[in-house]
Amino acid sequence: MRGWLFLSLVCAGSLLAATGLRQFFIEPLATASSNGIWFLIQVLPLLLPMPGALKGDLRSMFVLCLVSSLYFIHAVLVITDDHMFLVSSVEMFFSVGLGISAAIFVRKRRELDASSSEQTD
Repeated sequence: MRGWLFLSLVCAGSLLAATGLRQFFIEPLATASSNGIWFLIQVLPLLLPMPGALKGDLRSMFVLCLVSSLYFIHAVLVITDDHMFLVSSVEMFFSVGLGISAAIFVRKRRELDASSSEQTD
């Protein structure tokens, strides 16, 4: 189960890195402050559940699973742009990886919690 948590965190960190790469180096805005604010708006849904996800909290991992769909949708919309194809492909790969690994973590954790509650009864 720790492996799925680790994979989820790696995928989430990679999404942060891909978003930063795109925002600051590939398609920067006119000013540094607008870049920073827009970057923060883009990564805030990923950063909010991160403290709980680092602890392996079930709700936070479920939220990460849902948030990964936002990044997947963004990657699908941007992948048609020629100079954004590689970054969009990376974003799509890691968003799918985050969604799958977080969903498997939530499922395994719920099974573990259910089996441990049955043993105490």
